[in-house]
Amino acid sequence: MAAIRLLVLDVDGVLTDGRLYFGARGESLKAFHVRDGVGLKQLQRAGLTVAVISGRRSAMVATRCRELGVRHVLQGVADKLAALMRLCARLKLTPAACACVGDDLPDVPLMRVAALSFAVADAHVTARRAADIVTRLPGGAGAVREVCDHLLALRTRRRRGR
Repeated sequence: MAAIRLLVLDVDGVLTDGRLYFGARGESLKAFHVRDGVGLKQLQRAGLTVAVISGRRSAMVATRCRELGVRHVLQGVADKLAALMRLCARLKLTPAACACVGDDLPDVPLMRVAALSFAVADAHVTARRAADIVTRLPGGAGAVREVCDHLLALRTRRRRGR
């Protein structure tokens, strides 16, 4: 397997628990797990690029990604695979250099082309079947940190020649 250089994340159900909260004024609210953020920052310090590809649009996602230094944030995407291919072209990468985390049917095409795919523990069965690895933790509850730790361990082993 080629070295992973890009981690692509879905949002709802991966970075969040998948529930949508709406305030009295119609604003949507999302909760993000702080440990996921720490893991993403560690990955970026180790030289990996992080991207978000989401079918929904949310100002909260843009804000959280800005806080974490995630520069590639694609929201309102109907065809996630096409978006990944455009992103790879822009970054001069192939899907063989990508890892992907998903939880439901729109993520499956990405999971199938990525070199390494993860499904969160509470993902739809179709996403779990498409994944190389299923996390122990559910989306929005530290699953992304689990993925980050796994990718960092792979980099360490690779540097040591294992």
